[in-house]
Amino acid sequence: MTTADAPEPKVSVPSDKAPRTERGRKTLRKLLDAAALEFGEHGFHEASITGITRRAGTALGSFYTYFDSKDEIFRALVDDMSGKVREAAKKALEPPLPALDRERAALGAFLHFAREHKEIYRIIDECEFVDPAAFRAHYETTAARMTDRLRAGIASGELREDLGEAHAWAIMGMNVFLGLRYMVWSDEADPDKMAELACSILREGIARPRGD
Repeated sequence: MTTADAPEPKVSVPSDKAPRTERGRKTLRKLLDAAALEFGEHGFHEASITGITRRAGTALGSFYTYFDSKDEIFRALVDDMSGKVREAAKKALEPPLPALDRERAALGAFLHFAREHKEIYRIIDECEFVDPAAFRAHYETTAARMTDRLRAGIASGELREDLGEAHAWAIMGMNVFLGLRYMVWSDEADPDKMAELACSILREGIARPRGD
């Protein structure tokens, strides 16, 4: 997807600064995409507003049309990237799938996203110190979506009845570190094969089958 045909960013921009024209939405999109590269490469403390506007190809004044500070665009970027992950998973879950296939598809979508946007790990990790509330919200909302999927699988009779929130957090932890090891640290593994590997653990567990 190019900047020109990108959807309007769904980020926490103050109402008085929200873009009201297509040109404004495209400029905001450019700034957020540039911020992802700037923060991903330099980290929060070393990144600069001028670095962001230079990457975006916009004037410095355009930055202040939408954001008051580096902190503010960083928070908006975390919100934006969380939304992109959510939308990628949502698209992968259409049409409706069996319970375990849902988990495989959602993880596959995340792994593909992580490979294309390796900077997301550094940005989310730094969010813990820049904006702890947003950091926590990112993972809590992700776990809540996973919990809802598990409950749907229980309701359909596909999954065991004792699954709950803690199981969702455990699965999320596995997914996050698979992405870090195989999508960010290297480009060797196929995202869909990694998603199937994770799904096999959910399907079969790790205990040796009885009788072996």
